[in-house]
Amino acid sequence: MTRRVSGATAVELHVPDLGLAKLFYGRLGFRVERQESASDDKGYLVLRRDEAILCFWGGTPAVRRHPYFGRFPRTAKRGYGVEIVVPVADVRRVYAVARRARCVVEDLRLRPWGVRDFRIEDPFGYYVRFTEKHDVQAEAPRAARHPPSVRRAREPRRR
Repeated sequence: MTRRVSGATAVELHVPDLGLAKLFYGRLGFRVERQESASDDKGYLVLRRDEAILCFWGGTPAVRRHPYFGRFPRTAKRGYGVEIVVPVADVRRVYAVARRARCVVEDLRLRPWGVRDFRIEDPFGYYVRFTEKHDVQAEAPRAARHPPSVRRAREPRRR
């Protein structure tokens, strides 16, 4: 049976070790949907957890020779400025697993918009948020729209 992701945005992470990606994300409840050998420097791995799908390309140090990503120093933080969001039904259980894996960078907490989440850094340096399932298109509760730490500057009055 062929499964297609239609109309969805896919995340593809370039990593030097598909085995490590499979092991790490497997502990967090992801299952293999597709796997191609990395022996030819073009391995591919697709992992799924409920509706969340993560794709991994490479699987060997050849990812550092990629025409675009190869321009950056090896010490550059992978995924800088990007947060990968994974909705889960059992955020507390996933948090317990992540704590045992010592990858949590922001503890589980209730956010002002009424959802619990936590953040991790995966073995490759990607920043991933695990969150309770919620409707991201729904309007946030009034108190969460403009938290005190992010107050808008008032525009000057026009005369």
